[in-house]
Amino acid sequence: MMSVTVLDILKGLFVAATVAAIVVLATNWPGRLDLRVAMRYLRSRRSSRLISLITVIAVGGVTIGVMALVIVLGVMNGMQNDLREKILVVNPHLRVLTYGEGLRLDDWPEVLAKVRRAQGVEAGAPFVMTQGLVSAGHDYAEGVMVIGVESDTGRRAVTSLPHYFTKGDLTFRTTRSDVEGGVAVGTRLASKLSAYPGDVITMVAPAGSQFNRSLGAFVPKYRRYEVTGMFETGMYDYDNSYVLMRRDAAQDFAGLGGAVTGIEVRLADPERATEAGKQLESMLGYPYRALDWQLQNRSLFSALKLEKLTMGLVVFLICVVAAFNVVGTLTMVVRDKTREIGILLAMGMHRGRIRRVFLTQGVFIGLTGTVLGAVLGLFVGSLVNRGHLIPIDPSIYFIDHLPVLINPLDALAVVAASIVIATLAPLYPSVQAARLEPVTAIRYE
Repeated sequence: MMSVTVLDILKGLFVAATVAAIVVLATNWPGRLDLRVAMRYLRSRRSSRLISLITVIAVGGVTIGVMALVIVLGVMNGMQNDLREKILVVNPHLRVLTYGEGLRLDDWPEVLAKVRRAQGVEAGAPFVMTQGLVSAGHDYAEGVMVIGVESDTGRRAVTSLPHYFTKGDLTFRTTRSDVEGGVAVGTRLASKLSAYPGDVITMVAPAGSQFNRSLGAFVPKYRRYEVTGMFETGMYDYDNSYVLMRRDAAQDFAGLGGAVTGIEVRLADPERATEAGKQLESMLGYPYRALDWQLQNRSLFSALKLEKLTMGLVVFLICVVAAFNVVGTLTMVVRDKTREIGILLAMGMHRGRIRRVFLTQGVFIGLTGTVLGAVLGLFVGSLVNRGHLIPIDPSIYFIDHLPVLINPLDALAVVAASIVIATLAPLYPSVQAARLEPVTAIRYE
């Protein structure tokens, strides 16, 4: 069963609006009398400056509505796109894990070989994920997420994290002999710990604790690492609580021995992660499962989509209010030009042409406001995005500034909706003008 999406509806509206505009403009070529009369009615005269002012206000209403709608949709698109990019900095497109407790994959070399041969897979690597407690030689300690990754920073890297290093890289080269390896920390975590490249931090993992028979309790094992690198992703959680180290060092830290947490996978098309995950599950069989980045963040992106739809509908009401301004403007024009309309009818002008005079005015107001609003929306959105003019709290919103990304389809949908409204708004005033009786209109005061 074929389902009609919002995008399909918007495409239909755009086609309908385009056809309507072409019909109106084609039937009112510059050489025609009705177009000349419509343009003259829109110009200001000494006796009807109020009508001209109201026309400007009507155009301004359409402009503001279109501009606001373009910017709001751009902000929602920018939030979705920026969050997706930030999430995929550390998180791969897919993670191959096992069912059950412990998240432990013992036969990972064989699984990795199968994953790398799968269709659509560009790269794959084992990873270790655990938690720990870190301090830098003073009383302050911080809970962190410890990630063990391969040292490869070239084309086989699964994530884009190597591009976000401000100091050092994923090779974790140490310069000291009294440590168990090198680690990379986020810039915010480094600032809180006052631990920078060359400094030593102490880490303890609950999973690596050893049972002491004399005490009858688990005693944590402390490990010392040298800070060899720093990264800044722009994602608050990553920069504030992630520690990276070599995969073999993370295996020892987590007490996994030769096992890993799972396999991380980079795909050629991230948008098909769910489909690729199902194919991998079918190929590997039980007890393996694939967890894609869309499933992990489904609630977040679902909320953003719903918010985008809601905000779009709310701001769209501004365009509807602007349509009422157009109706009011044309109604006042009809009232102001009643005698002139009666004279034109008495001279033999067809009622259909009278109707097209005011229909042309409405379409002209709508088109002018739509073009100005779209241009201003694109300009303001680009200015806000490039200049990072609106900072926001990254600890709450994950990102440090308000991003704006104008989607061409969204912009076309806004233009189409505005043109449709501009085409429908002048119908009632134009019909009322065409129904005037010549004698009554000429005698109108």
